[in-house]
Amino acid sequence: MKSNHPFFKNALIILFALLMGTTSFSQSKVEQIDQLLSTYKEYGKFNGTVLVSDQGKVIYKKGFGMANMEWDIPNKPNTKHRLGSITKQFTAMLILQLVVEGTIDLQEPIITYLPDYPKATGDIITTHHLLTHTSGIPNYTADSKFMEDESRDPYTPSAFVKKFDERELDFAPGEKFNYSNSGYFLLGELLEKLTGKTYEQLLHDKIFKPLQMNDTGYDNHKDILKNRATGYQKQGAGYINSKYLDMSIPYAAGSMYSTVEDLYKWDQALYTTTLLPKEYMTLYFKPYIPAFGNAQYAYGWGVGYDKIGSSKDSIYTIGHGGGIHGFNTNISRATSNKSLIVLLNNTSGAPLNSITRAIRGIMHGKAYDMPKKSVADDLFAVIEEKGIDAGISFYNSIKDDENYNLSEREMNNIGYQLMGSNKTEEASKVFQLNVDAFPTSSNAYDSLGESYMKLGKKELAIKNYRKSVELNPNNQGGIEYLKKLGDDVSDLVKDVKVSDAILETYIGKYELMPGFIIAITKEGNQLKAQATGQPIADVFPKSENEFYLKVVNAQLTFNKNESGDVESLTLLQGGRETTGKQID
Repeated sequence: MKSNHPFFKNALIILFALLMGTTSFSQSKVEQIDQLLSTYKEYGKFNGTVLVSDQGKVIYKKGFGMANMEWDIPNKPNTKHRLGSITKQFTAMLILQLVVEGTIDLQEPIITYLPDYPKATGDIITTHHLLTHTSGIPNYTADSKFMEDESRDPYTPSAFVKKFDERELDFAPGEKFNYSNSGYFLLGELLEKLTGKTYEQLLHDKIFKPLQMNDTGYDNHKDILKNRATGYQKQGAGYINSKYLDMSIPYAAGSMYSTVEDLYKWDQALYTTTLLPKEYMTLYFKPYIPAFGNAQYAYGWGVGYDKIGSSKDSIYTIGHGGGIHGFNTNISRATSNKSLIVLLNNTSGAPLNSITRAIRGIMHGKAYDMPKKSVADDLFAVIEEKGIDAGISFYNSIKDDENYNLSEREMNNIGYQLMGSNKTEEASKVFQLNVDAFPTSSNAYDSLGESYMKLGKKELAIKNYRKSVELNPNNQGGIEYLKKLGDDVSDLVKDVKVSDAILETYIGKYELMPGFIIAITKEGNQLKAQATGQPIADVFPKSENEFYLKVVNAQLTFNKNESGDVESLTLLQGGRETTGKQID
């Protein structure tokens, strides 16, 4: 599988603007935040702008690294960055404003408003499905050939919808969650058809102008835009300019630019009824379906409990990330203390979730992790300079070093960088290192299988794709590749039967972290799971004590003590394992 892309060191000068917004916030905590981010910058893991607020007041804002490396122009709090999928929360806001006006009903089939949309699917997909990524419309950015071949070309919204509107749905609408930029692109088309205005004009008139978000807009390439950051991507120890992307492609799913300061204005407005009446603000943030990690998806937002630093404590957050050529971004709001963390990075691939958790740890006086050097980054630099054998030797010398961090995702990324440079043999060896380091990762085996398939090593490709699917039976992509390789997959898709007596032993509540509990119940012979604040979902056995969900890519393992009694449950999702003891 490719590294996550929803849309997809060395600067010596650090220009900063540190703003203390409240005397009650400890200076030492501000210093800790600064040290944290400075270390991330030093290790080449962050290059962008930051804003942190507490109790509604800005307590820290600063730029790190370069907005433009060619001209040595530093990032500042007023630097404009592309937002990627953070755009979706603005699209959802525009839709709800039309609901308030009586222009649209969220539960009506979209063909009501888009009569030219294919009837077979337009009759069963609603605007609610589009907002919650439950429409089943295939995600156009998941098609690597499209992003490679056509993403440079301009399209009108109506013309681009034709790229995916006739495709077969991935699943029945409402059946499960599958992140789809196509759905949000279609919401933009719906907005334009219903109002007679462009999506860009609607953003300006209905959100930016009322909130005086003067440094926010639709990122048109042709515009002369002051303080616009350039997007870069890592290559070895350095950076290259990101590939060109015509901004008609991300459109209502990811076309906006903004600053950390304007996103603070946005955050503050969401505590008011300036944009929507109170009952519709509640609708806006309501969790609807399990999505990723411990989060559920609302309308353009992920909501749920997130860890505070490296402690066991958690806090309810409302947030979203974004990734688009050369940029990755994150906005995280905690309404219980009116805090906000905004991170805008213009070198793509920064570990923004980890940075966000660490900042929250500092804010709450909890333990947090400082960044470490990247095994993957330094390994890639050695491979580029001295070759794969020297790289493997270097890897073995540092992989257990406490000053380094070994990340499955980062190793996977450099494997794909090598494969993209036609160094597939070297890539397969990096993927093998990743498999050895993370032997329970379905994704690691999937990537290794892909490299062997490209090398024409059919038996090894089948072996690793099979292992990937065994670890994650919901890996439909792996199953499809096995079929293409001529493998009989009937044994992988058959149902596993677990007796009622055993299923009964799993019923109970398991606390994975304070405030986050998974309740296991049973209806007939169907085991079900429900996490705190999330809808109930069916779980399916892959063995007697291992189960998986179809609505999200997650697995549950029931653990027994020496007496054979179930004592805990382990959730495996997003490459992370979390274990909680049975409490009831």
